[in-house]
Amino acid sequence: MATLQASPSELRESNLRGQKLPNWTPWAIGAGAIVVSALIFAVTGDSFNRARFAVLAALLFVVALTAASFAVEGRRQATDRLFTTFVYSAFVLAIAPLISIIYYTLSKGLSVIDGGFLTHSMFTISEDSFGGGAYHAIIGTLIVTGIATVFAVPIGVLTAVYLVEYGEGKKFARLVSFFVDVMTGIPSIVAGLFIFTFWLLTLGFQKSGFAGALSLVILMLPVIVRSTEEILRLVPHELREASYALGVPKWKTIVRVVLPTAFSGIVTGVMLAIARAMGETAPLLLLVGTQAKINFDPTSDAMSTLPTFIYSQLGSAAGNADAPGTARAWGAAVTLIAIIMVFNLLARFVGRFTKARG
Repeated sequence: MATLQASPSELRESNLRGQKLPNWTPWAIGAGAIVVSALIFAVTGDSFNRARFAVLAALLFVVALTAASFAVEGRRQATDRLFTTFVYSAFVLAIAPLISIIYYTLSKGLSVIDGGFLTHSMFTISEDSFGGGAYHAIIGTLIVTGIATVFAVPIGVLTAVYLVEYGEGKKFARLVSFFVDVMTGIPSIVAGLFIFTFWLLTLGFQKSGFAGALSLVILMLPVIVRSTEEILRLVPHELREASYALGVPKWKTIVRVVLPTAFSGIVTGVMLAIARAMGETAPLLLLVGTQAKINFDPTSDAMSTLPTFIYSQLGSAAGNADAPGTARAWGAAVTLIAIIMVFNLLARFVGRFTKARG
């Protein structure tokens, strides 16, 4: 008489699988942690605070889920769930400030932004009265950042190419790498003071958008160099060796193979540098100043940018949350975030649809 026996693969699967918590368990424990936290606040009579409530609920969730997993699934699965929860918690802690900043800025500034705000300057508009806009600051931000990008991108990319492709083991390359690391930690005001001393005091030029752009170049260079250097090191050496085997010179291999392969990563690094430059305030206050009207000439006179516009409007408000200057400052902050977001989306689009071509 034939007997039914499980196959060896089925036996191994049943032994390794063990008992598992249902998929709904984390959700149920999370809801219970929220309810218990609310009861604790109600019983103790402590004043409600969102941050403390979130921390207490998170701690209760981690302890309860780990205990349930240890009781049902065993020590190994409980340890895995514990560290997985820590990873997700770290992600939430990292993303929460960003979300809160964006939410708070949008809630304060969206009501100010309209056609007039984006197409008018503060020329002939009193800082104590409503009206006016940030058009002159938007133009100034684009001009100053554009000039800085034109100088910083080729210098930074070529420096990274030298460090990766030509500087292996050379003393000069190590010296360049050391100074790039030093520049990474330079405060923005120090870069502004350097340009102020060299460009304004020594050479005798006046405050202008070009002077501010030079300070932004100093701040953008280390970001571009380091990001481009890391991306170039990720390009497989097999691609270079295949090009050399075909008799292609090294410089042409870099131009036709290495750089196109790393193009999307280079664009991402450049956008990080541009985003940092657009948000700088201290060196621009020192070198560019502020202006109530539009100035398209970056070589003469003061020029407003969005960060300096925000600073000047908050200064005119003197801490009054209902003042017109405060509203315009929040509107300018939303505009700055929107411009940076648009540039990043364009960079993603370019990096995604640009491929290396032989």
